[in-house]
Amino acid sequence: MLSSRPLRTALTAAAVATLVAFLPPLSIAEERVFDVVGPFEIGGLDPSISGLVFQRMQIAETLLDVDAQGRPVPGLAERWTESADGRTWRLAIRQGVKFHDDSELTAAAAAAALNVARGKPGVLKQAGIASVTASGNEVVIQLEKPFKPLLALLAHSSTNILAPSAYDADGKVQKILGTGPYRLTLLEPPQRLAAERFAGYWGAQPQIARTSYLAAGRGETRTLMAESGDAELVFQIDPPSIARLKRSSSLKVLIEPIPRVVLLTPNSGAGATAPVEVRQALSLAIQREGVAAAVLRAPGTGATQLFARNVPAWHDPQLVPLAYDPAAARALLAKQGWTPGADGILEKEGKPLKLKLLTYSDRPELPLIATALQAQLREVGVDVEVAVENSSAIPAAYKDGTLQLALYGRNFALVPDPLVTLLNDFAKGGAEWGPLGWKNAAFDQALDALLASDDPAEQQRQRYAAMAQVQQELPVIPVAWYRQTLAVSDAVEGASIDPFERTFGLSKMRWAQ
Repeated sequence: MLSSRPLRTALTAAAVATLVAFLPPLSIAEERVFDVVGPFEIGGLDPSISGLVFQRMQIAETLLDVDAQGRPVPGLAERWTESADGRTWRLAIRQGVKFHDDSELTAAAAAAALNVARGKPGVLKQAGIASVTASGNEVVIQLEKPFKPLLALLAHSSTNILAPSAYDADGKVQKILGTGPYRLTLLEPPQRLAAERFAGYWGAQPQIARTSYLAAGRGETRTLMAESGDAELVFQIDPPSIARLKRSSSLKVLIEPIPRVVLLTPNSGAGATAPVEVRQALSLAIQREGVAAAVLRAPGTGATQLFARNVPAWHDPQLVPLAYDPAAARALLAKQGWTPGADGILEKEGKPLKLKLLTYSDRPELPLIATALQAQLREVGVDVEVAVENSSAIPAAYKDGTLQLALYGRNFALVPDPLVTLLNDFAKGGAEWGPLGWKNAAFDQALDALLASDDPAEQQRQRYAAMAQVQQELPVIPVAWYRQTLAVSDAVEGASIDPFERTFGLSKMRWAQ
């Protein structure tokens, strides 16, 4: 059951009224409910679809967790070993853990859940897993060849471990029975769920007993719900609302850098942006600090390379930073044969330099950034048409090859080791949220060498080598580094931001006295 408290400020947004009107009332005697509002819809039961919501709400857990630096730490597996040849991993399952149906977690149950996950879209396909079996109290993972980031994959939400009774005979998830400190009590996809404290949890009992989650895709709606007191925690505040919420006497706004980047991705394989010089010119036309300060309200977050300093393994302080130099941009375009037309738009062989930029409004800052980039690129003679569509339009245009420019936010730490996302997005042809049509042998060789090496110094050299290729050829053009935002009611204490966005931290919070 979800809470329905009276609105504490007058709201004019019909969206808020729609979201809260159907919620059943609670008697005063019932315990308070900690309400969370976020942008993520609950698309289904399977962890490959909505595992991130169940993980963030601490209903489901994974074999591995990560520390503040993204290093693997015990989760449902309390220790692990790797064979000398790197192909066999053995993970000892924590004893005394119960699923929410009160059945025991065993190695066999964990192996069965991973085998179901292997058959679905998800990160495990990257590892080249030959088999997952149970041997006594250990899950044994046999790889076709060594894959060093395996432990990071086992912390991803698509590998949530569910009870055997959660699946039907065909391995389809029928109900969410995890091992987390909260047990699901209500699920109404795509918008909401409710959960309560699980008395049989293997770890420390959370102080907050009852919680709920509501999906609200519009940033303005989430902001209004924070202001009205209709949620204790609102995840992901749109930049124009941050200053307003900071002035509230009943809220705290938390802001922390995360390994997410706003990227402008051109087509590197076809069309006007295929030459590297054109991509370099587009980058030189972008006034990143202007975008960061005026649009994101976050001075200092203009992206001078792909990764910020908060990802030290992948941030190379020696790289020449991406700069703003419109004169140099015009010179590069002129060398490529582009000359100004009567209206100032560059032309070549009678065709204007006109590009369609796809973006989406799920992240409310993206259309604003797109408009800013449209104006900046116009200054160097590039005519950009901005199309704000569903986020699915970008993968669709990627797949059919019609993509010219795309603007989106990419999180390189949903799998805690950024190498996993880079391998998926960039290597050997890339994927739909990575470069289009970019082939770079030196980049591929650097990632291959990184995977093959056990020497930390050599691994660092190869990371820097890969990033140098991205910085030079710009198959994706970094625009701004993200900061994550939370609005938290002053009725609670202990809130924090997980840089890897795996949890809302409910079990560490408490009601204020």
